[in-house]
Amino acid sequence: MHKVLFLCTGNSCRSQMAEAIVNAQLGDAWTAYSAGTQPAGYVHPRALQVLREIGIDHQGHSKSADEFRQMSLDLVVTVCDSAAEECPIWLGKGKRVHHSFPDPAKSEGTDEEVTNAFRAVRDAIAAQIPTLLCRWQPETDLSLFPSVQTQANNVL
Repeated sequence: MHKVLFLCTGNSCRSQMAEAIVNAQLGDAWTAYSAGTQPAGYVHPRALQVLREIGIDHQGHSKSADEFRQMSLDLVVTVCDSAAEECPIWLGKGKRVHHSFPDPAKSEGTDEEVTNAFRAVRDAIAAQIPTLLCRWQPETDLSLFPSVQTQANNVL
């Protein structure tokens, strides 16, 4: 079983969604965790809402990156530019890579427009993170992600 940590600043949206999606859909090969460089102390309700829309009931909580420094990890993925700048070198175990997604919590507009921003980030994470994990561990079964299987085959 491979271990991945998704790291962002607040650990309230993007990293939480990445953790939930990987655990729900790639849990046979990967165990995902998430943390923040400056944890917000909560998981954004809209992140939880858009995860439920795709059948994922995430029970995560906002955590500090320091909690994972001693854990043996295969991969640490920074999912926001701020976290990548704050952690240019991961001092714990595991290779660090950067794959940024826009912060849906900063989106503005009507409730529907903001929720759509969360959906767009959720969908981008679901489409791109499995491909990234497959690059690091080719035995990852992308058939669990039929929507990205073709895309991943084209990348690899």
